[in-house]
Formats: sequence, C-alpha cells, structure tokens
Amino acid sequence: MTYDLITMGRIGVDLYPLQTGVPLPQVTSFGKFLGGSASNVAVAAARLGRRTAVITRTGDDPFGTYLHEALQGFGVDDRWVTPVPGLPTPVTFCEVFPPDDFPLYFYRQPKAPDLEIDAHELDLDAVRDARVFWVTGTGLSEEPSRTATLAALAHRARSGTTVFDLDWRPMFWSDPDAARPFYTEALRHTTVAVGNLDEVEVATGVREPHAAARALLDAGVELAVVKQGPKGVLAVNSAGESAEVPPLPVNVLNGLGAGDAFGGSLVHGLLAGWDLEKTMRHANAAGAIVASRLECSSAMPTPAEIETAVTAGAVQ
Repeated sequence: MTYDLITMGRIGVDLYPLQTGVPLPQVTSFGKFLGGSASNVAVAAARLGRRTAVITRTGDDPFGTYLHEALQGFGVDDRWVTPVPGLPTPVTFCEVFPPDDFPLYFYRQPKAPDLEIDAHELDLDAVRDARVFWVTGTGLSEEPSRTATLAALAHRARSGTTVFDLDWRPMFWSDPDAARPFYTEALRHTTVAVGNLDEVEVATGVREPHAAARALLDAGVELAVVKQGPKGVLAVNSAGESAEVPPLPVNVLNGLGAGDAFGGSLVHGLLAGWDLEKTMRHANAAGAIVASRLECSSAMPTPAEIETAVTAGAVQ
C-alpha cells in the first residue's frame, strides 16, 4: 500500500480545559483529545481525503489504547504506532486565554515514548514510497529518535515530497545552538521546510522572513514556508516563485493545533498540484478554522469548510 502521507513524531493525550479564561488551578473539567503535532497533521490530511499513517510510539497503558482508537476513528493507519513498556503515554495540558495566550504544559517524563522510535524498526520501503513524508524537529531532540529520523530521511533520499516541520520546542533542547547542526542535516534531505519565525531562526540563524526563506532554500529545500503570525504566511520556491498571503479574520478560541491544520492542508495542496497562492490560502483557512475551535485533532476541517472560509474571506 502506498500512502499519500506518512508522518513521524509526537503523539500524546491533550487534556484541554472546558472553561476559557480560567487558570489551571481553578479548572474543574477537561476534554480528552488525541494530540501531538505529527499525529495531528496525519489527522488533518485524512480529514481532507488523503490516505495517511503515522510512525510513533505510546506507553503500554490505557492512554495508549485510547490513542490507537482515536487514530483509527480519524482514518489514520496506526500499524506503526507501537508501545514502549515502562514509559507512560505523554499528557499535555493547556490554559486557554483567548485570543493569543495558550500556555502548554508537557508531561513527558521520564521520557516520551515517541522519542524511542528506533531506526531498526522502521519500514523504510513504506517511508520511501509515500507520496509525502513528514518529520519534525522534536524528533531530533533525543536518541534513538534522532538517528531514526535522519535514517528515514537519508533512505528516502528526497524522493517524492519530504517535509521538515521545524517544530522548535525549547523545553526539549538545552539551547538553540545544540539543535542547529541536526536541523542542518535534516534540511539536506528535505524538499519542503515549514516553520514560524522562531523556528526558522533556530534552523538558519536568520529571522527576517524573506532572508530566512532564502537561507532555507540555500540549505537545499525546494520550498520554504515561513509562518509570520499576524502578517500571514510567506512561501518561496527554488524556481523563484513566491506567495505572501494574509491570515483570515477569525475569533480565536484556542490557537493550538492551527499549525497542524495548516500542515495537513499544505500536504493536500502539494499533492493536488495547486499553485503556491492557492495552497497557502487554503492552508491559512484550515489553520484559522481550528483556531476558532477548542480542540485540535477532532477540530480538523473538511474540504467544504475550508472552501467556505476561503470564499468568504473569513471564518464565520
């Protein structure tokens, strides 16, 4: 079976407060959702009709069972989601203070199972044959996941579309300088790089969006996507084409997960052969829709919802 998309990286359980504007000590009720950026991107692309799978690991516990059930429910192949005895499935809490304050609290101790992905256990033929392969910066933060991520990229050898989600999470690294050599190595095997301003600065040492995009292209990618927050998104490819698309107006409820919805829609647009501007407009709309909702994975939009937002020029 050939997949439209295989992602590799984080998975966990998101426990989000069902009350907005309330600090965690005072929250009395939570919703439980599948989380983790790589897993959410697979869900987002599946919601758009793509055949997807995720490579990751969970604890051998009830939360791990829940994540298998959730992936299956979203139509994501979970055959490469395996348990790690002795390590608990990660849990992530957030606080919800719209429109722009959503603190995250990761519980990934003593170590997250998704950092125990081993190169010797990878189905490298499936990785090579996928139309799109998606990896994240978090996967480079510790061994054996780091070696597994780089081995998968090297085996794929830039066949098809290979996306590196820069996914900088400072709590997973000692400092940015420790991350940069591994980011540089991953970029050598990558055709598309995606990141916000903080992430592209970690990867390239450059923060100005156009200069950062050029630095990513110089590092070897064919398409650089720089998310600029309130200024929208900039996309530049190696053919010299560019698109700079403003964000869609939206009443933000929870900004977490918007980037993963953007990623799933980006994959969909690349597979569909859309031009840069259409791809970015639809990806922006997907992200805005999820920002208007509380949850992440179960909030991923359908093609009709994205088209409605693009046509309206706003999320209703």
